[in-house]
Amino acid sequence: MTQHAHHTQTGPRIGIAGAGLGGVTAAGLLQRAGFDVVLFDQAPGFSRLGAGIQFGPNVLKILSHLDGLDRKLTAMSCLPDYWVSRKWDDGTVMAEIPLNAERARYGAPYITIHRGDLHQAMLDCIDPARVRWGHRLVDFTDNGHSVSLDFENGARETVDVLIGSDGINSRVREKIFGAEEAVHTGWVAHRAIIPGAAARALGADVNAKWWSPDRHIVCYYLDRDQDEFYLVTGEPGEWTDRSGQLPSSRAALKAAFEGFHPLVQGYIDATDTVTQWPLKTRDPLPVWSRGRTVLLGDACHPMKPHMAQGAAMAVEDAAVLTRCLAELGTQDLERTFAAYYAARKTRATRVQSVSNANTWLKAPEDPYWCYGDNVYDLKLGT
Repeated sequence: MTQHAHHTQTGPRIGIAGAGLGGVTAAGLLQRAGFDVVLFDQAPGFSRLGAGIQFGPNVLKILSHLDGLDRKLTAMSCLPDYWVSRKWDDGTVMAEIPLNAERARYGAPYITIHRGDLHQAMLDCIDPARVRWGHRLVDFTDNGHSVSLDFENGARETVDVLIGSDGINSRVREKIFGAEEAVHTGWVAHRAIIPGAAARALGADVNAKWWSPDRHIVCYYLDRDQDEFYLVTGEPGEWTDRSGQLPSSRAALKAAFEGFHPLVQGYIDATDTVTQWPLKTRDPLPVWSRGRTVLLGDACHPMKPHMAQGAAMAVEDAAVLTRCLAELGTQDLERTFAAYYAARKTRATRVQSVSNANTWLKAPEDPYWCYGDNVYDLKLGT
């Protein structure tokens, strides 16, 4: 790559709204497929947002196509050999499911990592000249041969294709399908990060979920050195606030998990900053595209995080959409986008429904259908 390499991109110009994990993956893969990509995000710049995330072999296989990002992440991440499900009060093991213990079978590792560290590593795979921070998309017009984009900061851009990877409150989806509030599921989640040393001193599992009849808490390390340990819950609860996240407290978390095993109490006692946020969803969309505009990830199929596959589905969408655009072309976008929808709809809907049911890995089962999948083995339809 010479410093002028970006001038040699002669492929169609693709605008991506939303630089989350799905949007960043799409930008990186499309850039490597020869498209003239530009990635827009409303944030003023990168920040180490969020907390923990789990990525299975299904995702790592895709990230290997970003110049070996899979290896870079594996070197940084915690690599749990097993997933453990425990009974809330006495800690009885309900399921112990091999993850990296069967790495050869899966063909790639299973990682847990801080979302911010993951996001930064993914952004590092994209030419920085292609990323436009401080660009909140407010409107767009598809005139049949291009799409003009209007941003809150007054900027205007023209692209051949617009990808909406702008999350559950997607502006792109809203413009296509109309304004509709996301539906609160009746669940809220607390999250906190505690020092890894505190978790190790308590004798923490590397990756576990504690289940009671009406709530749960998931606990795992966020890095190779086990410096940070993450707690994330699912609990019944109302949400009336307009914001997507609110400060909470150790006392509130303690009250929500009263009676849980002493190990869980130890984790909660070690918390400092605790936040809470609502779990929202939307009904499945009948189509994921219109004209020159197409959706991916939470913009078209948001799901509860109970399967830890929401971001994974966005990454898979990005990989399949890139394949469709590269292999089927942009001359007949209706056909290309129909192939993308056909390739993704069944799997995304299955993961969405399993996530929402909140039964994933509670009892012994083989998760190979999810983690063993490889989107590069798909035969793309017409």
